[in-house]
Amino acid sequence: MKKEYDKVWEKCLEIIKDNVNAQSFKTWFEPIKPIRLQTNVLTIQVPSQFFYEWLEEHYVALLKKVIRKELGADGRLEYSIVMENIYGVKPYTVRIPATNKKEVKNPAMNMPLDMREGGIRNPFIIPGLKRVTVESNLNPDYSFEHFVEGDCNRLARSAAFAVANKPGETSFNPLLIYGGVGLGKTHLAHAIGIEIKKKNPAKTVLYVPSERFTNQFIDAIQNNNTNDFVNFYQMIDVLIIDDVHFFSGKEKTQDVFFHVFNHLQQNKKQIVMTSDRAPVDLQGIEQRLLSRFKWGLAADLQPPDLETRIAILEKKAYADGIDLPRDVMEYIGYSITSNIRELEGALISLLAQASLNKKTLNIDLARQMIDKFVRNTAKEVSIDYIQKVVCDYFNMPIDLLKSKTRKREVVQARQIAMYFAKQLTKSSLATIGMHCGGKDHATVLHACRTVNNLMDTDKKFRHYIQELDKKINLS
Repeated sequence: MKKEYDKVWEKCLEIIKDNVNAQSFKTWFEPIKPIRLQTNVLTIQVPSQFFYEWLEEHYVALLKKVIRKELGADGRLEYSIVMENIYGVKPYTVRIPATNKKEVKNPAMNMPLDMREGGIRNPFIIPGLKRVTVESNLNPDYSFEHFVEGDCNRLARSAAFAVANKPGETSFNPLLIYGGVGLGKTHLAHAIGIEIKKKNPAKTVLYVPSERFTNQFIDAIQNNNTNDFVNFYQMIDVLIIDDVHFFSGKEKTQDVFFHVFNHLQQNKKQIVMTSDRAPVDLQGIEQRLLSRFKWGLAADLQPPDLETRIAILEKKAYADGIDLPRDVMEYIGYSITSNIRELEGALISLLAQASLNKKTLNIDLARQMIDKFVRNTAKEVSIDYIQKVVCDYFNMPIDLLKSKTRKREVVQARQIAMYFAKQLTKSSLATIGMHCGGKDHATVLHACRTVNNLMDTDKKFRHYIQELDKKINLS
């Protein structure tokens, strides 16, 4: 039997659904849970501080209207915010009356490292050259003006714009933007930095790929100036780290980034990161770092829908001064569905063909070029996808494949997943092992040898591999 607060909230949702679009309703209202009704006060539980602030910023008038309609003129709303306790204790809640914001602070923060007096070595300065300011390393082409918004990226784009307007002052710090290859993570990261520099020229903004951060740290260890390295990064106002998943398995790099992260956030400096997957799916990252990644907002980017793909092509053609026929634009949009990078690559290939061979830019040329482009740009298979296909084939939970169990059928499925990962991806043996339950590279090599031997001697096993090969390569 439904409780009274469930009934009240259901009626509220009926009204809300008529006043917001479907995507907004799904993102901001479906995750809400009613948990209490006392007299005329309804308490709803929201997943995070950011979630609460977004509702108060964008939907407070609507919420007040529906609550008063259902509970009368004295009807009120309270929020129960689920906060993660970084000591490892169970989550707790903070009750906040609607339209009466107060800051919710994390219960603990590591103290920053001591800052040394005197000059601090800048790892971006080439030895022998003097440079006072820090170069931001931002690409001016990756601005918000050049970013096409759609349902696939609206949340990430909105959060990025909010961060750009109030760096370090919103609850989504850090902001982690995640998604597959070529979906616009790096573009949004640069856009944040560009907008901040435009509005706050005095702020020190730094964009750095995680690989470069790691290499600089290695150099600092070799040159015995690790303190300078740490202190330099602790002086940054807005730190943008691209491809943070590259830190996977690098314990010392993670340790130094942990200290930099703590110092920046405690001093209300903005941290922006990108990753190819959500924090919960990151392998080889220490739990204390993952916990901090979840303090702010993790916003995902999905592959663009047809309308967004066509809008991207229109914007690209207009920026380049190209008169692209509508049917050609639609054909490209229908044909290239995986990511924005391939979409723009297909357009460039088509334009090059038309220009170099003096051919008319029409639908016939588009069919010839795009069909060839699609064949030559086969989608790269990921380790996660391989594991999913193998587990589906053997009707096995993916958690079991990654577990420590030595049951014969699980070990065999794990070895097959390792074999295909080595054959079909560019990942290192260590990375493959990490994805398969934290195994080392020697275990991966042994798995590949075992699969090859069984294929030569076991007809049934060879059939498994052939069937799986077809399923994986159909992706």
